[in-house]
Amino acid sequence: MGLKNSIFLIELIIFLGIVIVQGHIKTTLDGPFTPVTIPLDETFRGNAIDLPDDDPRVVRIVNGWSPEQISLSLSSSFDSVWVSWVTGEYQIGKNIKPLNPKSVASVVRYGEMNSSLNHEAKGDSLIYSQLYPYEGLRNYTSGIIHHVRLTGLNPDTIYYYQCGDPSIEAMSKLLSFKTMPVSGPTSYPKKIAVLGDLGLTYNSTSTIDHIKSHSPDLVVLVGDVTYANLYLTNGTGSDCYSCSFPDTPIHETYQPRWDYWGRYMQPLLSKVPIMVVEGNHEIEEQVDNKTFEAYSSRFAFPSEESGSKSTFYYSFDAGGIHFVMLGAYTAYDKSADQYKWLESDLAKVNRKVTPWLVAVWHPPWYSTYVAHYREVECMRVEMEELLYKSGVDIVFNGHVHAYERSNRVYNYTLDPCGPIHVTIGDGGNREKMATSHADEPGNCPEPSTTPDEFIPGFCAYNFTSGPAAGKFCWEKQPEYSAYRESSFGHGILEVKNDTHALWTWHRNQDMYYEAGDQIYIVRQPEKCPVEETQPENCPVEEKVTKLWDSSR
Repeated sequence: MGLKNSIFLIELIIFLGIVIVQGHIKTTLDGPFTPVTIPLDETFRGNAIDLPDDDPRVVRIVNGWSPEQISLSLSSSFDSVWVSWVTGEYQIGKNIKPLNPKSVASVVRYGEMNSSLNHEAKGDSLIYSQLYPYEGLRNYTSGIIHHVRLTGLNPDTIYYYQCGDPSIEAMSKLLSFKTMPVSGPTSYPKKIAVLGDLGLTYNSTSTIDHIKSHSPDLVVLVGDVTYANLYLTNGTGSDCYSCSFPDTPIHETYQPRWDYWGRYMQPLLSKVPIMVVEGNHEIEEQVDNKTFEAYSSRFAFPSEESGSKSTFYYSFDAGGIHFVMLGAYTAYDKSADQYKWLESDLAKVNRKVTPWLVAVWHPPWYSTYVAHYREVECMRVEMEELLYKSGVDIVFNGHVHAYERSNRVYNYTLDPCGPIHVTIGDGGNREKMATSHADEPGNCPEPSTTPDEFIPGFCAYNFTSGPAAGKFCWEKQPEYSAYRESSFGHGILEVKNDTHALWTWHRNQDMYYEAGDQIYIVRQPEKCPVEETQPENCPVEEKVTKLWDSSR
């Protein structure tokens, strides 16, 4: 018996032991489940307060060109990681002059021993500006943002690194990260933290504290990052921009909130990679039709590595999981670049190498809350069939500020081969928690009010079949909704093997390891076959080994 087979048997025995000990944890094989709604805790405060500008966790503590706001993100495969950081101070005001990105180098020194950083990589730098040519509004230009890609990394390995400019003695302190395991059916990151609609409030900090307690290997943020667009350019904020500032000539933002967020998140993200997809709060429009400038500039994306031409959609592998990150705020119809890219990307997925297929985008297709109800029907109409035929296992969304998990569903119908949809937009931002359900008496919205102004088309018509036929909303919690609850929190995904993954949702008000909702998501490839694409005519284990060896 080979070493790999022995390791697999040991892992299987451990997993079976977990199942026996925790036999009370339900699995998707036990479903579909009767819908559950957890009643709202009347003592629960559904709003949140932003951290102030002078909170020690968000102020600049470095000097000169020293790096700050350090973060990591994955490339498309295990052997490459992006390191990002900011140098220099942002400027805000009327007459501001952007920094010169070439005035400081972008260098990362790294190695497998903390005493020997024997590799060096260089990258690119940029600045972006948020400009408002109106009387009294303040413009913003960022510090210098650096992105450096490290390549040729070994899988499942701890690397130590410093970033900055060694020529002027402006390097960060020694930091470390761990690479993803090699792609394969028995190889997975231990824990993936999933969260959405985070912001930078005291509830956000509770969410991050909970996440840190689980020591995740990867963080997936499903959009709506800083909520800088809930502010005027003078730093005055509100939990409802349109309510508080109805007469502004343009929807303003306070871009320093991005810098505050980067500083607060550095202790986590300088050690654990984050993968982000855009939300509506990242649009941040300017008068020259520029949008998403902060989002596209501050994060590194494996767009080029995954064949995408956009920061709005891309893909990557995390061990035996293939993630597709999709954009709801860019064209997605069947003639669009995004749809064509998605078709191509999914056709390349080899389920013998990456058995799990996870899709992520911001606004949910299956949410029963009044907030954003059926807002992206056109996206669902265009893309759902492709994702279904490709055998997507799990979908993660945000946007709705609450938690909801579906039964397996396709086209609003219970389907044993459909994905589980999870809405996890309860990260803690300053907008209020979603508490009302569209199926409750008097809550069903008018169809004409549902589309988002930045999402083209109208597809939200009355249902034509099923229990809600002829209606726009169900009259009770829909059968596709398995569990819903209004509370701040986050989720942890633990893929155990090629068929079983443990999903746990944690409330912020609970102890760190207490589960609010928990289920084993079970793949059934024999019952729900997916057309395989094998790019090379060689056994799976041999192909994985070749991929590893070729990168060294």
